[in-house]
Amino acid sequence: MAQEVLPTKIPKAPRALKRRPKTWDSRMPWLTLLPSIVLLGVFVYGFIGWSGYVSLTNWNSFIPTLTWAGLKNYVTVLTSFRFQSDLRNIFYFTLLFIVGVLVVGLILALLIDQKIRAESLFRSIFIFPMAISFVVTGVIWSWLLNPTTGVNLILKAFGITGPQWFLSTRFVPPFHLGQINIGVPIALLAVVLAAVWQMSGFSMAVYLGGLRAIPDELKEAARMDGASAWRTFWSIIFPNLKGTTATIVVVEAAASLKVFGLIYAMTGAGQDFSTDMPNLNMFQTTFSGDAFAQGAAIAILILILMAAFTVPYVLSVLRGER
Repeated sequence: MAQEVLPTKIPKAPRALKRRPKTWDSRMPWLTLLPSIVLLGVFVYGFIGWSGYVSLTNWNSFIPTLTWAGLKNYVTVLTSFRFQSDLRNIFYFTLLFIVGVLVVGLILALLIDQKIRAESLFRSIFIFPMAISFVVTGVIWSWLLNPTTGVNLILKAFGITGPQWFLSTRFVPPFHLGQINIGVPIALLAVVLAAVWQMSGFSMAVYLGGLRAIPDELKEAARMDGASAWRTFWSIIFPNLKGTTATIVVVEAAASLKVFGLIYAMTGAGQDFSTDMPNLNMFQTTFSGDAFAQGAAIAILILILMAAFTVPYVLSVLRGER
């Protein structure tokens, strides 16, 4: 006769091994991020809101005057000769800076991608200027491009009269629109040269990562089809670097709109504000001229300029993830 098997009783798990409630697990990430969210809300978005409020007041003296002024400070800033010059300068600086960084960075990345010897050494040399602050870069290049020292001394040894560099007052072309000359300030080109020298290492590193991500099979297939190196670059390599290029453009555009230390140390506002930038204008208006409301208005306008570059890129990335 078969023996009846009694059901065994499953012991309860110790209290310490019981799983935490799902509600606690779902709250842990938020509790971890809460200090950062609070600090970000207070010291970033809170101060942005405060600056926006100050820009709408009459606080344009050392004594705080928070009476309502509406858009008067924005009208004053936007119609001023200096800020209009700043808009011209930041447009040309951003355009020339981004083009220079893209071209130099791509050339350096293509050279390093050829599996050259001492590749890590050259990567370090090209990316080293990024470790230097913009203030130090401004001091170095102001000496190199000074009409009486640096590069001009070498040119003088060959009987060549060096240019005025960042002291030049010329515009190309010399064309006026309203109260400002909308040509490219020659003095600004010296600042662009220094900025490209410092930031090309970043684009080189990003482009090099993009080049290494392209499958070798695509390049080999192009070679087997008889495509030249130039044709392979334009038909295979360059189209695969569009996303990389877009990333570099957004990052470097944001960096160019925030440029301050380089201008402050190298040229200052320049004659007739030929090398002035909105950030330098905001700093001097606020802390040298005690026009806090106008300085806050300039800061908000800079924020709008940066948003015009970054928001479309962020939206396109979000749409691509769907």
